[in-house]
Amino acid sequence: MDPSVAASLFTIFVVMPKEYLFISHEPLRLSEEETRTRAHDFLRLMDRRRSVRQFSDAPVPLEVIENIVRTASTAPSGAHKQPWTFCVVSDADLKRRIREAAEQEEQASYNGRMPKDWIEDLAPLGTDWRKPFLETAPYLIIVFKRAYELKPDGSKRKNYYVEESVGIACGFLIAAIHQAGLVSLTHTPSPMNFLSALLERPENERPFLLVPIGYPAAECRVPDLTRKELSDVMVRY
Repeated sequence: MDPSVAASLFTIFVVMPKEYLFISHEPLRLSEEETRTRAHDFLRLMDRRRSVRQFSDAPVPLEVIENIVRTASTAPSGAHKQPWTFCVVSDADLKRRIREAAEQEEQASYNGRMPKDWIEDLAPLGTDWRKPFLETAPYLIIVFKRAYELKPDGSKRKNYYVEESVGIACGFLIAAIHQAGLVSLTHTPSPMNFLSALLERPENERPFLLVPIGYPAAECRVPDLTRKELSDVMVRY
């Protein structure tokens, strides 16, 4: 290799921080009409999304789950640290142990830990401490937030805007699940420390969200809910 070329490559890949390397970005260039159509169609798709607690045990191809996680991982994150880990659980025994531990926490919450107004708000949804879907759904995805990264020498490197970044990634995850024709539920038993122990996660990870995924049961029913009007959620300036 020509010495001048080698020197240039050394400067680019070793001396210059990777943050200064840029590539061309070629976003979709759509007509105004196509933009309107896509926005409207995606709204119609997502407006049909519902949280489901009655799952079928029908299998889902692992490739589908992997692509859903890949989609979630395209989310923006603070300083591009991607501070998340998606633990995919399909093992029946592990799902059973997760259910048992989650129900133990949920039973304590429903029987004293949750304030009265929270119980009252949940009542119309018909939920209680029993969580059979944690075993029925073919997959559970447990999302962990990475508070910091562990270097090979054991030292720590900080992550930024971890809660915000992981929250956005979970939004991408839920949208990808729905787009694939599957259903999900955002489950947050509190506290969730048992998930770290059961899944043997490292010290820099904290459980953030537990998401059962699968097809809906044949007799699946959901509450007849309405969403807020645009005027209630959008303020134009």
